[in-house]
Amino acid sequence: MDGEDPKERPSEISTIISGLERYNPEAVPFLENYLKEQCENKFIDGNANRTLLKLYQLNPDRIKDDVVTNILAKSLTNFPSPQFSLALHIIPPSILAPNSRADLSEAIGHLRELNNQLEGAQYARFWDTIDSDDLYADLIADVTGFEELIRIRIATLVSHAYREIDLNVLSSWLGLNDAKAKTFITETAGWKVEGELVKIPRNAENEAKKTEVREDVNVDMFSRVVRRAWEETA
Repeated sequence: MDGEDPKERPSEISTIISGLERYNPEAVPFLENYLKEQCENKFIDGNANRTLLKLYQLNPDRIKDDVVTNILAKSLTNFPSPQFSLALHIIPPSILAPNSRADLSEAIGHLRELNNQLEGAQYARFWDTIDSDDLYADLIADVTGFEELIRIRIATLVSHAYREIDLNVLSSWLGLNDAKAKTFITETAGWKVEGELVKIPRNAENEAKKTEVREDVNVDMFSRVVRRAWEETA
């Protein structure tokens, strides 16, 4: 997944983020509309979104709370990339203060918690957290296919580490019951379910590789070691 410079980026957006227009406040509406397009079409442009946040930083009167949260929510779908953290560090500190924009500060705190759980591979807890508060549903509502995108990212990471995994465990990580998990596993991931085990095909990441350690020691090297040991004991 290319979340920094996607092929879907229009030429006019490339012009904005690569030139002096990236500092022009009049570019804000174009970048906001582009973010909306990303949310609707399941791709992400981290560079463009950070440019928008930078313009918000320079022009705080233009900040829109829902745009900020949509950028962060969209960034979650590209974990484990650092997009969320990079975006968070561009948001003006005044916004993050609880006594400033209280609603936005609370929303960012909720999204940060989700990011921490994804980064910590606490996938079952992630889904429990989303279901624990209606605010989470509101925060991800504008990101089309948010849950599917997260599941695809989880499945991708699982495929890097496992050749087989217990169905119940994977179901909890996907936030699905076993029946729905089987459908996702077979139809979306293209894996097999055999009894209570999920079989994951070999790939470059999960295949055990034989490592050969070879040390070349010639006679001269060996003789120097022996001579040095002899000199030290003499």
